[in-house]
Amino acid sequence: MENKMSAWLYIVKCSDGSYYTGTTRISLERRIAEHNAGSFAGYTAARTPVTLVYCEYFERIEDAIAAERQVKGWTRAKKEALMRGDFDDLRALAKRKAKQPS
Repeated sequence: MENKMSAWLYIVKCSDGSYYTGTTRISLERRIAEHNAGSFAGYTAARTPVTLVYCEYFERIEDAIAAERQVKGWTRAKKEALMRGDFDDLRALAKRKAKQPS
C-alpha cells in the first residue's frame, strides 16, 4: 500500500505527438484512464488517446511536484533523454542550454 502523501510524476505522449507532464497520488492506471476518458478539461482533453511513456515514484508529493515543474520547463530532447534513461545525454543537453546566451 502506498503512502497517502506519496505521488507519481508521469509523462504521457498525446495523439498529436506532444508530451504532457503531470503528477498524481492515485494509481497511474486510473490517471491515464481519466485522461483518455476526457475527465480533465485541460491540455490532454483534445489530444486523446494518451500513452504513458515515463513514470517515477516519489515518497513525498512535494518532491513529485518539484520534479514536475522542472520537467515541464525542459526541451523535448531533454524529456526524451529522461524517458530513455539516457542520463549522459540529459547532462549534455543541460550543459548546452546553460551555454546559450539569454
